[in-house]
Amino acid sequence: MIVVLLIAFLIVGPKDLPKVARWLGRMVKRLRLLIKELKEETGWAEFEKELNDTRTDVETTLKDVRHDLDITPELKNASEQVESGIRDIRRELRQTNQELKHTDTH
Repeated sequence: MIVVLLIAFLIVGPKDLPKVARWLGRMVKRLRLLIKELKEETGWAEFEKELNDTRTDVETTLKDVRHDLDITPELKNASEQVESGIRDIRRELRQTNQELKHTDTH
């Protein structure tokens, strides 16, 4: 943007640069107004609104689906059950080992 301003300064000159800037500002304002009117006349504004609403609906639906597909709680529960089973097996092995030692000494 600085390069564009520098080029405009060199081409137009410092004396006329404010006039050119005001003229460009008016042209941009007119162009925006023209685009707004064109959108309203062609129904583009309504189409754009409907498109944004549809996008919002799709994003919400995807968010809900992702939440429903989250299997993290089930995996955590399964992991806890496996760990509990392993602890039980270790406990039983220790008891069996102690019983075997006890019977070997008698």
